[in-house]
Amino acid sequence: MTSGNKNSQREGRLRIAYLSMDDINDRSSWSGTRYYMAQALEKYCGDVVPIGPLQPFSLKVGHAFQRGVRLLTGKRYMHFQTISLSKKLGKMVEKRMAGETCDVIFAPAGSGIIAHLHTQIPIVYLSDATLQLMINYYPEFSNVLESHVRDADYLERSAIAKAKQIIYPSVWVANSAVEDYGAERSRINIVPFGANLESAPSRTEVLDRAPGDRCRLLFVGVDWARKGGDIAFEALLELERMGVPAELTIVGCRPPQGLSHPHLHVFPFLKKSDPREQEQLNRLYREATFFILPTRAECYGIVACEANAYGLPVMSTQTGGVPDVVWEGVNGFLFPLQARGNQYAARIREIWENPAAYQALRVSSREQFETRLNWDAWGMRMKDIFWNAAAPNRTLDAPMKQDAEPIFPQAR
Repeated sequence: MTSGNKNSQREGRLRIAYLSMDDINDRSSWSGTRYYMAQALEKYCGDVVPIGPLQPFSLKVGHAFQRGVRLLTGKRYMHFQTISLSKKLGKMVEKRMAGETCDVIFAPAGSGIIAHLHTQIPIVYLSDATLQLMINYYPEFSNVLESHVRDADYLERSAIAKAKQIIYPSVWVANSAVEDYGAERSRINIVPFGANLESAPSRTEVLDRAPGDRCRLLFVGVDWARKGGDIAFEALLELERMGVPAELTIVGCRPPQGLSHPHLHVFPFLKKSDPREQEQLNRLYREATFFILPTRAECYGIVACEANAYGLPVMSTQTGGVPDVVWEGVNGFLFPLQARGNQYAARIREIWENPAAYQALRVSSREQFETRLNWDAWGMRMKDIFWNAAAPNRTLDAPMKQDAEPIFPQAR
């Protein structure tokens, strides 16, 4: 493999090897995040060269082994984060890149891919979490075999050490990279992700809409328990008890059996790839009053960016990377993890009954989408970061500060 393409650099566009185990054009992969990143890189940084999908046969074997471990031990085994698979992926990438001339390698959520990759091409690594943050935080990262945690942690450490530049969407994960893995702050860039929308509504369409005569709560998530669906339902009941005409729409999952209410509407799954279902989802966003996400664990929360695109204030939890998406009183409000539906309902009622305050919150929510929570803003930041990786003599334009202050300080 070669370490650069001088012609592409002279023309102002880099050739970017994009590593992914999945097809980067598959919008169902990582909720479409890989796809929208690729589109932004093409627009602002250079030519994207897909190196993937990377699906070795050993991945299927590992999946079967994972089931066996769970049955025999009751423990989890993360088959996608093993040293043997990482070595296989590294060799696959080396073979596929043998005929390519690229200036930089991009590996989103690709610690296992780059940990054993041998190359002279500078690597830009992106993730929304570290392994140390995920263990016993997300259900699928809980009760994991201790020996396997050590192996997966080694892959994370190796990826971070190997990367020339590192991109995280939140201070939460950036601090973990420094404190848990010894990453130098000078290599870390904090850049928020954008809304995974093919076409965002216009500002006029969003802000000129009257709020309506009902307080409509919208909840979008595939995991009822982890996303706090029960708390959202409690908020509906409490709002009605307070005399607020309210309804709750659930998209992406089903409530537990037996849970029903005349003003609870459920859409178990709406495919963005289906034009009719996409339009139905758009309509639900347009008609909603608040976006409610009482999540128990969240690395970032791209759905909050999408809600802000529709001018929806977000009611969510002060956990994980959410505080870097939702700024208190600017594009929503954050609640303690122990808060229940009555606390959400009290704040919602307070804003709902003050039309001027609600409209101001809608405006500032939309502004957050326009200024920082979109993929164009992300792509423009990537241009400097990728050139800094490809041209080692350039100085960083916006590294993480030595005192760990975020690039986008929390609004107060």
